[in-house]
Formats: sequence, C-alpha cells, structure tokens
Amino acid sequence: MINFVPESSVESSPAPYAEAVARLASIRQALRLVEKFEGDRELPAVNPGSGDARIAAAWPTAKAATRRCFTARSERTANSAAAGLEVLLSQRVEGGPPNPASVEQLADAIRGGLEDLERLIAR
Repeated sequence: MINFVPESSVESSPAPYAEAVARLASIRQALRLVEKFEGDRELPAVNPGSGDARIAAAWPTAKAATRRCFTARSERTANSAAAGLEVLLSQRVEGGPPNPASVEQLADAIRGGLEDLERLIAR
C-alpha cells in the first residue's frame, strides 16, 4: 500500500501542560460568555493568558497529587460554569432576562475557580 503521509522520526506530542492550559482557556471562555449577560456593568479585567506561562513553567515540577487536584478542581469549575450558563441561556430562551444576581454570582464563582487553579499550580 502506498502511504502519502511522510514518516517522521520525531513524534509530535502535546506538551505535558497543554491539557491544563486548555482547561483554563475553556473556563475563561465561559467567563467571557457570562460577562456578556452582565451587560454594561463595570467588570474586572481578565487577562486571557494570565497564568498560562506560570503553569507551563510549574507543571513539569508539580507533584502528581497537585496535578490530580488541578484536574479535579478544573473539572468542577468547568462543570459549574457549564451548568450556570445553561440556566442563563434557558432563561433567555424563555423570553426573560437572567436574574442579575445569578449572573454576578456565577461570574464570581468562575473567577474564584480560575484564581484557585492558578494558585494551586503556581505554588
């Protein structure tokens, strides 16, 4: 059989911290979506890549327990963000605006989760 894909002696595998950085990026994206519900209110600045360089530097020396904790906490934060966004979107689909207190509470929870994750891995 003819193979048109060149063989490479160098295997391309993602950096070991790539999944952790991708998790943070998806959580930040959820935060940006929640912030759209907040409208014209004054919002704290979110640096899209803040923490990524620190994670890249700290991940190789992080203990296995720290990595497992990061994975569990990031899954919990992402799942909470997804559930909260689902509720906000369902309220919008039903024709009513989302409760401003709920939007603020969800945004604060996501921000807190991001800060917690960055602190955990950058110890």
